[in-house]
Amino acid sequence: MWQRIQTVFLAVAAIALLVSLVLPIWSISSEASTHVLTPFYLLTDTPGDSGNLKVYQYFPFSLTAILTVAAATLALTSITKYRKRVVQIKLGALNSLILVGVVGSSVYFAIRLIEEFQGGAYGWGFYLPMLAVICNLISNFFIRRDERLVRNSERLR
Repeated sequence: MWQRIQTVFLAVAAIALLVSLVLPIWSISSEASTHVLTPFYLLTDTPGDSGNLKVYQYFPFSLTAILTVAAATLALTSITKYRKRVVQIKLGALNSLILVGVVGSSVYFAIRLIEEFQGGAYGWGFYLPMLAVICNLISNFFIRRDERLVRNSERLR
């Protein structure tokens, strides 16, 4: 299982997705407040006289986390289906669609907040799902190559 290169790419994709769950997607700081967008919530931290007031807004930002967990689960499931390449190809295609949703929701929420707060900086949580998309596409290429090789060898028998 681990000797196949597509397994390594799927594992890298799953790890990148799981790590992106704990890293910020976007953030901005000013004297008045700090805003941090993570896959689970938007945190607004406002300093006050009696301490910092932290406001967590989960909806609709948690959609990114739900899609990220689904994509990581599909990548790990695809690793365990190494004997059934056709199933792996289908899972890879489904995972590509979900990863497009992850990247799309991250970009949408970050751009919306950039327009609202006039700036900000992207975090690693923004870039790691893009790495997962690339790893998923590469693993799908190698899975298809293995399937073609098996079909050609069966035809020669």
